[in-house]
Amino acid sequence: MPMLERTHRVEAAHPVLVWESRKHPAMPMQASGVTFMAGQKRLVDCVDLVLPPGSITMVMGFNGAGKSLLLRLMHGMIQPTSGQIRWGGAALDAKLRRRQAMVFQRPVLLRRSVAANVDFVLGLRGKPARDRRDALLDHVGLLHLADQPARLLSGGEQQRLALARALALEPDMLFLDEPTASLDPGSVLLIEDIVRAAHRRGTKIVWVTHDIGQARRLGDDIVFLHRGRVFDQASAERFFNRPSSEAAQAYLEGRIVL
Repeated sequence: MPMLERTHRVEAAHPVLVWESRKHPAMPMQASGVTFMAGQKRLVDCVDLVLPPGSITMVMGFNGAGKSLLLRLMHGMIQPTSGQIRWGGAALDAKLRRRQAMVFQRPVLLRRSVAANVDFVLGLRGKPARDRRDALLDHVGLLHLADQPARLLSGGEQQRLALARALALEPDMLFLDEPTASLDPGSVLLIEDIVRAAHRRGTKIVWVTHDIGQARRLGDDIVFLHRGRVFDQASAERFFNRPSSEAAQAYLEGRIVL
């Protein structure tokens, strides 16, 4: 695909984008009995889950299944009401969290230029460098818009800028919460190619999506949530051909489950 070819050229031209292959010492992620309650309502219900290193894990399920909440719990943005999440056997601390990044459905951009948004993240890590910033913007196809106000970008361009900022952290783990929802097909493919490139460089991907086609294109393994619980976890091949729960079968067939 054209974007994949472009990505290879960028990586070759900009070695600052290439980081060492990872062995993921903070993996696997293991959730044990994780529950999250809002008032008296159980939104995530006693989740037991192990995420393997190295793969692209797609998290799927009906609206309200708890997918976004699960990502926030894994990333340490919210704390479980009960249960625990361990990374390579250790609790998530500030050091481990600095090795993670997250991109949301609606990117939150600074009221600055495109370039300054990336400079801000590089500065937080003590690595301000124009060549690295320009390489990241070139990698996501935004270098020609470097001086433009970030909030004047299109939806797809804003999401690519959010990805550039996330990649500036050189994360071991990248959480994606429906980053391509409501985008046009061209923007979707660009973002998918950027994420594939990050995965090739060794970043573990956990991606929430409602797009079954996207999950088929990208997923190595699938986690299916229903009513706050994990109803299925399997390789993509097994999940799409032999789902192990009626809820997952209904989801794949487009049926409504109350």
